[in-house]
Amino acid sequence: MSDALVLVINSGSSSLKFALMDAQTGDAVISGAGECFGRDDARMSWKVDGEKTEKTLSAGSNHHQEAMDIIVGLIESNQLSDKLQAVGHRVVHGGETFSQATLIDDAVLAQIDALKALAPLHNPAHVVGIKAARKAFPSLPQVAVFDTAFHQTMPEKAYHYAISRQLYNDYGIRRYGFHGTSHYYVSREAAKWLNQAPEQTNVITVHLGNGASLCAVKEGQSVDTSMGFTPLAGLMMGTRCGDIDPSILEFLSKKGLSMDQIHHELIDKAGLLGVSELTNDCRGLVEAAEQGHKGAQLALEMFAYRVAKFIASYMVPLSRLDAIVFTGGIGENSLPVREMILKELAIFGYQADADANAAARFGAAGQITTQASPLALVIPTNEELVIAQQAMAMA
Repeated sequence: MSDALVLVINSGSSSLKFALMDAQTGDAVISGAGECFGRDDARMSWKVDGEKTEKTLSAGSNHHQEAMDIIVGLIESNQLSDKLQAVGHRVVHGGETFSQATLIDDAVLAQIDALKALAPLHNPAHVVGIKAARKAFPSLPQVAVFDTAFHQTMPEKAYHYAISRQLYNDYGIRRYGFHGTSHYYVSREAAKWLNQAPEQTNVITVHLGNGASLCAVKEGQSVDTSMGFTPLAGLMMGTRCGDIDPSILEFLSKKGLSMDQIHHELIDKAGLLGVSELTNDCRGLVEAAEQGHKGAQLALEMFAYRVAKFIASYMVPLSRLDAIVFTGGIGENSLPVREMILKELAIFGYQADADANAAARFGAAGQITTQASPLALVIPTNEELVIAQQAMAMA
């Protein structure tokens, strides 16, 4: 263990995930999560040296602060206080204000809070977590790492919507993109795989999980991404619809659905779950499809088809494509889905290698295409390590 430990915090409205990480090796010394904050069944669980502990939190207390007090106690009881160098916070939305990791002071915290209109479920929760961490660790540098920051290099032609300039000027309506820390990390790891500098590397990174997005990375920078003003846009996802004709919202409204109901339909009841009428879990869908479930089969076919279409379109902004890079829960582990996507890309010469595809899962990286095919890789993501490293660099 090095002397460069960073506490990584991901604070949600009713949850808090944390990891005390070695910023050099990426190893988590202590990790855990709190859930059901604000309820009587609020609880925390954590792992130290592989041993798991769970604790019920006090009813009626400030659960974010109580969780932070538990984390402080864990660090102190394991005699790690002297090695803790910084606290890194995952922040979903940085708008156009933040294009890189930023040291948090009162002004930065106010700016994060001011962006809550763009991420009403996330940024207010981040503010609560940051305040609790600043109280718990007043002498440590606190660093915000933004999901949107990596995509701030997109050119105007990529991030602008074809709407009036006034809507952009007045409300900031544009493509922001998300999963930035994941796309950043795997694009850098791909460059290492290719034995190239990031500035010499062009890849399409494909983050597939319950949330899913693609990114065209040209010479190490994001030049286009599939998520938009919110994480609802782009690919079909676990329960999210992805791109859809906006007139459908008006149509459903005239049929009597409220905006809250429409929102619920498109975010919580659509995607793999909505099409299959079964589950949003890709493993369950693959198993059901193998047993002849038509809804599961259609959901998987739609998912692979749409991912492949985005990949093909993202070749446009790249002068050269060095590799397609799969990551995320589905991207790292679902052999059938990766094979289906590559099959849809056969016109470009892509061909999966069955043995290599089978080997690249459960944390194993590797090439999954044949030697005669253009290159496709699997690289496990590590967003926590990105946060730890960027926080350490700012400390």
